Amino acid sequence: MDFALQTTELTKVYGEGATAVRAVEQVTLELLPGEFVALVGPSGSGKTTMLAMLATLLTPSSGRILIGGQDLGRLDDAERNEFRRKRIGFTFQANNLVPYLTAYENVELMLRLNNALTKEGMERTRELLFRLGLQGRLDNLPNQLSGGQQQRVAIARALVHDPSLVLADEPTASLDTERAFQVVETFAGLIHEQQRAGIMVTHDLRMVSFVDKVIRMLDGRILGVLDDRAEILALAESRREPAAPSAT
Repeated sequence: MDFALQTTELTKVYGEGATAVRAVEQVTLELLPGEFVALVGPSGSGKTTMLAMLATLLTPSSGRILIGGQDLGRLDDAERNEFRRKRIGFTFQANNLVPYLTAYENVELMLRLNNALTKEGMERTRELLFRLGLQGRLDNLPNQLSGGQQQRVAIARALVHDPSLVLADEPTASLDTERAFQVVETFAGLIHEQQRAGIMVTHDLRMVSFVDKVIRMLDGRILGVLDDRAEILALAESRREPAAPSAT
C-alpha cells in the first residue's frame, strides 16, 4: 500500500535534562492519498509542533517522516526546501501574504516559485479563489481584505500547486460559522477529488464533520484515533453550539 504520509516514532524535545520539554512523543501515523484528518487536543498537546515538523519547518529530535515515500531525514537543507515548496501546501494562523501583491497574485506566486505558471495553473488559481468565495476580491491587496478573506487567500495558495500533503493550522480561526463550514467543506472536497493527503489542526470540533479521521493528541502523544463515520458526526454535532461571528 502506498501511503501519502508515514511517521515512525516521531519525537521533538526542547531542552535537556530535567528541564527538557517533550512536545511530541513517539507519534506513528499513516495517511492514504485522498484522506483528510483532523488533529485535535488541548493547547500544548503538541499539535502545532507536529504540523511544523511535517512541513519541514522543524527538525525532529528522532523518528522518521516519509511523504510520498520520500524520507525527509535523507534530504539536505536545500533539498528539503525544494521538497517543501513543491510537495507540501500549508497555511498557519499567520497568513503571511505578500502585502504588495493582490489576492490573485499571492496565490499565483506559488506557481511562479515552482516554475509552473501555465495557462492551466492560472485557471486553477482563479477557480480556487472563486470556490472560496473571493470572486470579487481577486485584485484587492491584503490590507483591503478582512482577516477571514486573507485566510481564504492563504488556503488557496496552499492548494494551487497540487501538493502531495496539505497542512492547515486552525484554518477557520478568523472566519464566522457559515464561512468556516464552507471553507472546510471546500478543503475536504479538493483533497478527496485530487487524492491529496490533508491534516487540519482545529479547536472547533464542529469542523470534524468533513474529515475521514479524528486524531486526538494529549501531552505530545496520540491518545486515540476515531474513524467511524457515525461517531465522527456525533462528535461534530455535540459541539454545534452557536458561535459569535467574526468579520469576514
